[in-house]
Amino acid sequence: IIGNLISQSSLSLLSKDEYRQLLVIHELYRQQAEMYKKKTHRVDHRIVSISQPHVRPIVRGKAKANVEFGSKVAISVVDGYALIEQLDWENYNEGITLRESIENYYNRFGFYPEAILADKIYRNRDNLAYCKSLGIRLSGPRLGRPSKMEDKTLEHVARQDASERNAVEGKFGEGKRKYGLGLIRARLQETSETVVALQFLILNLERKLRVLFLKFLHNTILYFDNRNLDCL
Repeated sequence: IIGNLISQSSLSLLSKDEYRQLLVIHELYRQQAEMYKKKTHRVDHRIVSISQPHVRPIVRGKAKANVEFGSKVAISVVDGYALIEQLDWENYNEGITLRESIENYYNRFGFYPEAILADKIYRNRDNLAYCKSLGIRLSGPRLGRPSKMEDKTLEHVARQDASERNAVEGKFGEGKRKYGLGLIRARLQETSETVVALQFLILNLERKLRVLFLKFLHNTILYFDNRNLDCL
């Protein structure tokens, strides 16, 4: 019916938003027809919202929500500050972002990190070889079956790295609890990405404020201690 109306009329009668919705609906219909014909429930770049066609369903397998909708953010944490490494609406593999994150670190600070405390998904052979070529220690046990004679020191370092890596998960939890990172209401893709970036900016500013406050408090305590010593 819509095709007949288009052939008998002109698309110029539609507003910009209406024309955009028409294109989205055409693509949505194509995807649904493809899944119906192939008898599958999956299609690339699947549209789940006409008003927000950039949003993708991301299967997480969580007990509370098996599928989540929203942007996927990969971050790094340096000295307690969270840095956005990649923000995308597609369900990408985080392991492919490590090399770019390492080069971003070099561009920011002028040198490569001594060690990277990363999740298991980052520990593939390509990333391990790349880190080894730069003299970077990538945390975690070596690939393959663990040896029975594995050094206890290496095992202790691996546990310590895993414990320190919890700071990354803590940043996401802090952002969702205190700064509304999990309650973004922006509709446009560009606006949503801007809001996410602002949330991490505020999170880092709060971190900087706490560091400055602790330095001020420490210096104040030292001043009063020295004053008391002089009086004695």
